[in-house]
Amino acid sequence: MIFAGFVAVLAGVSIVVSRIINANLGDKIGVFSSTFFNYIVGFSISLIILLFTNEVTTIPTLPLNEVPFLGYLGGFLGVMVVSLSSFVAPKTSAFYMTLFCFVGQLFVGILIDYASMGALSIGKIIGGILVFIGLAYNINIDKKASDIKTKVEIEQTITN
Repeated sequence: MIFAGFVAVLAGVSIVVSRIINANLGDKIGVFSSTFFNYIVGFSISLIILLFTNEVTTIPTLPLNEVPFLGYLGGFLGVMVVSLSSFVAPKTSAFYMTLFCFVGQLFVGILIDYASMGALSIGKIIGGILVFIGLAYNINIDKKASDIKTKVEIEQTITN
């Protein structure tokens, strides 16, 4: 149980670190190039872990025309999320980036649960709304503080 919690924390940390690295790399070589390298590194590390864990995997032989259309959207959505976060990350604090990712994952998870099982979790919806309200409130406070700081700087410039 403790090990699972530790791995979950490491997974969350890796997401934040990955976003920061992708944003910095995106500034240097471009958003789509950094997304490409993100996928190459992720694939390489996944392959190494697979080889060292002795997991037995079987690849089903399903003809491509029988794969549901939604099966092809996972890769596309992944590329869009990584590209968008690489673009947005330099303009956003790591704290807000983490909260945006959390809220987005929570609400998409709720939508997927509803689409696949027809069930809605009221607790998850209320929790997501509360986190979103807290995020919006914190952004509003930060904006007011930034506006006050800007006004003070302007006044100091005028008086000098």
